[in-house]
Amino acid sequence: MSTKTVNGPEYLKMLRAGAVGLEAKRTEVNDLNVFPIPDGDTGDNMFMTLRSGCDSVNSAEGLTLGEVSSLISRGMLLGARGNSGVILSRIFAGISKELAEVSEAGLDLWKRAMLQGVCESYKAVAVPVEGTILTVFKDAVRVAGTYPGNDIEGYMESLCGEMAASLERTPDLLQVLKEAGVVDSGGAGLVHIFEGMRDAVCGRTSDTGLPSSAPDTGHIDLDAFSEDSVLEFGYCTEFLLRLQTAKVGVVASFDESVIKDYLASAGESLVFIRDGSIIKVHVHTRTPGEILGACQKWGEFLKVKVENMTLQHHENNMDRKVARGPRKKRAVIAVASGEGLVSIFKENGADFVIEGGQTMNPSAESFLEAFDRVNADLIYVLPNNSNIILTARQAAGLYRGSEVRVIGTRNIGAGYVVLGSVDFAHDEADELCAQAEQVASSTVAAMVCRSIRDTKDTVKGDFVGFSNGKIMCDAPDRTDAFVSLCGKLDAGSYDVLAVFKGADVPMEEAEALSARLGALYPRLEVAVCDGGQPVYDYIIVLQ
Repeated sequence: MSTKTVNGPEYLKMLRAGAVGLEAKRTEVNDLNVFPIPDGDTGDNMFMTLRSGCDSVNSAEGLTLGEVSSLISRGMLLGARGNSGVILSRIFAGISKELAEVSEAGLDLWKRAMLQGVCESYKAVAVPVEGTILTVFKDAVRVAGTYPGNDIEGYMESLCGEMAASLERTPDLLQVLKEAGVVDSGGAGLVHIFEGMRDAVCGRTSDTGLPSSAPDTGHIDLDAFSEDSVLEFGYCTEFLLRLQTAKVGVVASFDESVIKDYLASAGESLVFIRDGSIIKVHVHTRTPGEILGACQKWGEFLKVKVENMTLQHHENNMDRKVARGPRKKRAVIAVASGEGLVSIFKENGADFVIEGGQTMNPSAESFLEAFDRVNADLIYVLPNNSNIILTARQAAGLYRGSEVRVIGTRNIGAGYVVLGSVDFAHDEADELCAQAEQVASSTVAAMVCRSIRDTKDTVKGDFVGFSNGKIMCDAPDRTDAFVSLCGKLDAGSYDVLAVFKGADVPMEEAEALSARLGALYPRLEVAVCDGGQPVYDYIIVLQ
C-alpha cells in the first residue's frame, strides 16, 4: 500500500524518526571536521536544532499538517545552533511556508515544499558555498523532482538516494574537503535526517524512540494562575468525537458542516477534520464546557484535552523569565567561554555575555533571552566565532523588542579588539557597524590547540598554531608551537601581544612563555591574561 498524502501526525513522526537517525550517527558527523581541532560539532548542532523542533509539538493529534510544520519550524528557528543548524532550520522553514495552509499534502505539494526549502536555505547564507549541505539538498530535490510516481515513499527513496550520491561528490566541489579526506559534515547530517524520515514514511520504523527534552507537561506551576489571575488567553480544546448512529442517524450520510459551523461561531483557531465516523477538533475558546456539551449531541468523545492557554503562555512564551534592568539606549552583548574571558568582556564594556563558543554554540533562543535581559533600544552583538554569526543574525531577525545589529567578529580576538577600540556610544549605528566590521576584519588573532587527527600538515596529539582558518605550525610542545606561531605572524612588527591562556594551562607556563617572548621581541609588550577558555590552550591577539 503506497502513501499518497502526509498529514500532521505523520509529519511529526517523520521528523522524530529523522532526529533518531541523526542521533545514532551524530558522533560520526562530528568527526567529519575539515580542521583538525575540536569543531562546533555539526552533528550535535543539527540534532539539537531538529530536536527543538520536535519538542515544540507535544502531540500532533487533531492538528493539520500546516499547524504541525509551523510549530516544528518555529521550534527549529529558536533552537538553531551553528551554521549547519541555522541552514537546517531554514530548510524546514521553507517547507513549512509551502505547507502552511493545508491539512495534508500529496506528492505535488510535497515536491513544491522541498523546492521552497532549497530557496530558503540559500537565502540564509550571504555567499552560498557549493559542496556543502546546501548542494546536497538542492541536488536531491532536483533529481527527486523528476520522480514519475505519485507516492511519497518512492519520492523519498529517490530523494535519499541522490542525497547520498551528492554527499559523495562534495570533495570534488570543495578542495578543503578533498585535502582532509572527508565529505561535508552538514550534508552528512542531512542525509541521516532524511533517511530517518524516509524510513518512517515507508513503515520501517514503528517507534521513534526519541525521549522528549521538553518540560514535563504533567507539572503545573500553580503560581502561574492564582486566585486573582485573569483568563487572558482562554483554553486550547482538542477532542476526538465519534459520531453515533443513535444521535445522527446514518453516519455515512451525516453532514458534518453543522458541527463545523457551530464550532466556528463558538471559538477561534478552528481545525476540523473528519475521518469516517471520527471528528478531530482543535479550537480555542473561553467556554470549553459549553462546546463539549454541545458536541455531545452528535456523538461520544474518544479523547478530550483542555489546557489553560494562560499557563501555556507563562511556560512557553518568548518573554522567557529574565531579570530586566531599566530600559537604556544601547547595549552590547558578546559571546565568550571561560570565566576569565567572560570577566574581561564585561570589564571592557559588554552589558551581557552569553557563555558559549567553540564546541558550545549557543542557540537562537539564548540570544533572544539575552536581548530581553539587556532591555535596550539598540543592541550590538559580538558573536566572536564564525560558526555563531548566522545564529546571532537569525535571532536578530526574530526579535521585535529592539533594533539588533550583529557585527561579524569571527573569533574572540576580533571581539576583544572591537570592544576595546570602538565607541559604542556613537549615535550613528551604520557608521559604528562599518567601523567595527573593519576593525574585526583587520584584527590579527591566532590560536594554539591540540590536533585531534593526522593531516598532511599535522600530527594527531601535537599542538597546532593557526590563524584565519590556516594552519601555520605544528609542534609536540605547546610553548614551541606558540613561539613558532608568533614567528609566522611576524609578532615583532607589532606593539602589543595579548595572550589569553586556556583552562588547562598553568599560569607559571604562561608567564615563562611571556618572558621567552620578551627575549625574542624586546620592543613587544606582552600581556598575559587568564582566559580560562576551553579548547584553545592559547589565544593570541596582536596590535
